[in-house]
Amino acid sequence: MPNNDPPDIKQRPIKRVVIAGGGTAGWMAAAALSRMLGKVLDIKLVESEEIGTVGVGEATIPTLVTFHRLLEINEQEFMAAAQATIKLGISFENWLDIGHRYIHPFGASGKDHWMAGFQHFWLRGRALGIEGDYGDYCVEHRAAHEHKFAHLPRSGMNYAYHMDASLYAKFLRRFSEGYGAQRIEGKIAEVVTDHESGYITSLKLESGDVIEGDLFIDCTGFRALLIGKTLNVGFADWSHWLLNDSAIAAQTTAVRDAVPYTRAIAGKAGWQWRIPLQHRVGNGIVYSSRYTSDDEAKQEFLSSLEGEVIKDPWPVRFRPGQRLQCWSKNCIALGLAGSFIEPLESTTIHLIQRGITRLLQTFPEVITQSGIDEYNARLDSEIQHVRDFVVMHYHLTNRRDTPYWRTVGGMDIPPSLRHRIELFRETGSVFHVPLELFAENSWIEVLLGQGIMPQRHHPVADVMSETELARFLADIRSNVDSTVRQLPAHMDYLRSYCPAPAPSR
Repeated sequence: MPNNDPPDIKQRPIKRVVIAGGGTAGWMAAAALSRMLGKVLDIKLVESEEIGTVGVGEATIPTLVTFHRLLEINEQEFMAAAQATIKLGISFENWLDIGHRYIHPFGASGKDHWMAGFQHFWLRGRALGIEGDYGDYCVEHRAAHEHKFAHLPRSGMNYAYHMDASLYAKFLRRFSEGYGAQRIEGKIAEVVTDHESGYITSLKLESGDVIEGDLFIDCTGFRALLIGKTLNVGFADWSHWLLNDSAIAAQTTAVRDAVPYTRAIAGKAGWQWRIPLQHRVGNGIVYSSRYTSDDEAKQEFLSSLEGEVIKDPWPVRFRPGQRLQCWSKNCIALGLAGSFIEPLESTTIHLIQRGITRLLQTFPEVITQSGIDEYNARLDSEIQHVRDFVVMHYHLTNRRDTPYWRTVGGMDIPPSLRHRIELFRETGSVFHVPLELFAENSWIEVLLGQGIMPQRHHPVADVMSETELARFLADIRSNVDSTVRQLPAHMDYLRSYCPAPAPSR
């Protein structure tokens, strides 16, 4: 007799993908899945207009440029739609000491030798007194400092974007729907699971509609309705390393041309961001509620703003850390549902992107535990490297002017980070783990910016005579100078390349 029993849910081929929640995470997932697999998958995204997205200025890193190229997104159309400007790096102000500033650029500095990085030649030049600032040997650093930008031949400059997150989500929605993704309006009332396996079978909406699926992607933000509240996947709290747990955000009118970098300005118990868009500025303060009250933080924030406040500031509470498994059963958590470090190095969108990219590269016909385990292991490693990089900014500071800075400056840090710091301090060397986000030059720029000067350099830098080394360093600086000198002003370039319409008030 034929077997009419329904197939085991664990062996069911993935044909229907349901994305719970919109915003940046949801629509990035919808865009990638529909563009790449839309012909073989049914893709639905459930979101509510009542919840919406927060339209603050959002800073990104260069991996988003790659993501857009893979999806064949037109850069000019995207930038105009999202009020986007260029980001060449981050200006860190008051982090090492009050009044101190350095830029973490996206580009590489100088020329490496196969035995040792450029920093070793620069360090020897420093010992001889013939070096310039480390940033003088990086096109992106100098261009950011001089507020210049243009697309260079052969992708000769690394850059990212500042953009309006809510406008970006709307842009991706149009893109995704063009490739067959379906948006469903509604609030999720219940997440229905299979009694035997615990797999999610459907989302029941307040309207009574039921959305069935084979694979569910949780983009419900900090609420984590699927991965957390339904599947009860735990959360690793990192607040002992990352003290900040609160933020206040606001939009202001622009009072000057946008600069091609994010400003991260350290304050009494946290820091403030300035993210310039084409016609307005995204602002925020990130702070620890253990070291300052909401009222004190708000007063510090509002007193520092430039321009007219467009929308009243709104508070956000968060917990830094990582979901113990970002993929559990037939549910994958992206964005805030899976992890949140903090916005200091603009890694939130990147981690969304990495979760999506890894899913696409290993997309299963049928869900297997080995596939789940591999996905989680890879993503865990990437998130923890990002965590270490962010923690480094707080630990390496000379500031002791408030209880907050005394605490972060003296706190214990992950052993993996302590090893990196000591290696650079003692040898001038850094290393890059495969698939790690931050390249060697990023570690060098921040370590130097935060006051760590290596005690020695690699002996290969001593092979050059002093005259040869001076010429080597001077030639690099000259090439950087020549390139930057020819670049137009950042906003002059964008006004012709991707002018955005003035936003409605």
